[in-house]
Amino acid sequence: MPYSESLAQRVRPLLSRERGFAEKRMFGGIGLFLHGNLCLAVWKEFLIVRVGPERYEQSLARPFAQPFDLTGRPMTGWVMVEPDGLDAERDLREWVERGVTFATSLPAKQDTAAKVKRTPKHGRAGRAKKIP
Repeated sequence: MPYSESLAQRVRPLLSRERGFAEKRMFGGIGLFLHGNLCLAVWKEFLIVRVGPERYEQSLARPFAQPFDLTGRPMTGWVMVEPDGLDAERDLREWVERGVTFATSLPAKQDTAAKVKRTPKHGRAGRAKKIP
């Protein structure tokens, strides 16, 4: 099942005015970043929110929130919010704010596109072999 484009369209305007906002397709959905740190994602019909370890239990106690678990091993600090928990605009804004609060508490990541060129995968093409 593809991700909910309607949910993504509701979340984007709440984040796009933040400095350092970026979006990237990942794990069958979209990841939403602030200064290189993933803060939210839309996966299927769920909103995935990075709340951090300190606010994890408190966030799970909210209605329609559950552990984020795609592999059988829940990720502490991340919650998955069901669509019913996002119907009211106020609830959606509150969840987005939780993700923004945690992401902006982290140091900004450097731009990965500006890194040095990678070497070819298959050996050292173009270099002369040393003959003994």
